[in-house]
Formats: sequence, C-alpha cells, structure tokens
Amino acid sequence: MSRIAVLASGRGSNLQAIIDNVESGFIPNAELAVVISDKLDAYALERARNHGIEALFVDPKDHLTHEDYSQRLADELLKRRVDVVLLAGYMRIVKPNFIQAFRNRILNVHPALLPSFPGLSGQKQALEYGTKVSGCTVHFVDEEVDHGPIIIQAAVPVLEDDTEETLSKRILEQEHRIYPQAVRWLIEGRLRIDGRRVRVRGLKQAGSVQQVL
Repeated sequence: MSRIAVLASGRGSNLQAIIDNVESGFIPNAELAVVISDKLDAYALERARNHGIEALFVDPKDHLTHEDYSQRLADELLKRRVDVVLLAGYMRIVKPNFIQAFRNRILNVHPALLPSFPGLSGQKQALEYGTKVSGCTVHFVDEEVDHGPIIIQAAVPVLEDDTEETLSKRILEQEHRIYPQAVRWLIEGRLRIDGRRVRVRGLKQAGSVQQVL
C-alpha cells in the first residue's frame, strides 16, 4: 500500500481529484496519509478532514529559513512513512533538502505546456503571449522550478474570447484528468526516467500521453 502526502496552499481541487480517484480504486493500492498546507485557512485542509485524512498546518513563520521549513516538511512526511508526495496548488518552492528526501517520488501539476510558461500564472502568460494552444503538465519535481521530466500533458485550445478565468477553468478540468493518471502510473511502477524523457511501461502510443482536445 503506497502512502501519499499532498502539499496544498489553496482550495484543493486537484487534491479532491486525487481523493476521488483513490476512493474509487482508479489509483490502486494507495492511501492518503496526510495533507499539509502552509495556509491555516486553506480549504484543502477542510477537504482532507471531510474524508478522514490527517490535515496538518505547518506555519512557515515558525522557521528561520526556507530550508528549515522544507526540512520540517520532510521530517513530518518521513515520520508518517510517506512514499509519494504530490504538490497540488502548493505555492512554495520546495528546497533541495526536501527533494533529496523524496527523489523521483514528488509530482507536480502545472497549468501550461512545459517548458513553455513556467512559474506563476501560466494561463495569463499564455494569453499575453498570444499562443493558440495551452494546457497542463504533470512532471517530476527537481531542483529547478517547473523543470523536472514530463510524465503527461494535455493540450487545451485558446479561444478568441478567452479570459484568464475561462482558460484556467478549462485547463483545470484537464488537470483533474491527467494528474490521477500520472499518480496511478507512478504507484504501479510503470514510470522510468530516461534522461529528460519519462517512459511509461505498457504505453504503446504517444497520443495516449499527450492529447489535443
């Protein structure tokens, strides 16, 4: 049984997608061990409590440096024997000491087709740049922001009348679809990192990984 931890800073809609897919059995042999937030009022914590999952607020103000905070998070997860860490709307950069503790076991979902538009507000960046296609990416987390090897992406067309809000909503729908899929592959042991590429065992067609909608 794989023990999953989720780090979240906000409302936790991707957390809810993970919860739903664990409870339905789509993500097999897994349990949610803990949800941790850097925000006391994050609705993600309430979602966790609603499903009987431990909800933990860790206050960044209690730690002298970002590295100290990352180490506290790592210690809390190691204490709970966590196998997989998911970032779901987590608005802090995890530091190398945290990544080293869970190397190749940390996933993140980003609202853009990486390597385009990393960092904050990927949807806004896409609109301002004038791109015709945007989307979302699930990737392994490494020491650089939105840089780790890509597992799965979904493309979303940018419509002529799109606003940041409307585009974000359609991208989020795809995040809820591809994030659980990536988690399932990881837990099933089907992912192999080969340089910058992630190989998915048993996947025959690249189109199954990247789908233009």
